Amino acid sequence: MKIEHVAMYVHNLEKARDFFGTYFGGVSNEGYFNPKTGLRSFFLSFEDGARLELMNIPGLEEKSGCPVYAGYAHLAFQVGTKEKVDALTARLKSDGYRVLSGPRTTGDGYYESCVADSENNRIEIVAG
Repeated sequence: MKIEHVAMYVHNLEKARDFFGTYFGGVSNEGYFNPKTGLRSFFLSFEDGARLELMNIPGLEEKSGCPVYAGYAHLAFQVGTKEKVDALTARLKSDGYRVLSGPRTTGDGYYESCVADSENNRIEIVAG
């Protein structure tokens, strides 16, 4: 059994699609629109077969910062090496994204950094 995809609601669908495409190589489909509900979505496919669905629907509630709460915690992308973690973290910071932690080696041995995406969701970048 495998997880088919992960989905998340976002406020700015195109900006979120561009974030995951630009920094993590996600390739987007043409998108979907349901005129009855107003739901719009994109599926992004990644090199290893993982898929991420980005969705927007009228009436989404706002959240602030990068809260810690029960439920979705973060998405983690494995980029291969410590050097690639460092380089992508530096690129995201240079492009104006907030680095929340790292790059560092965690207590359980992961080399990672954590950044806030265009919607303030936590995105971990980990070495292989």
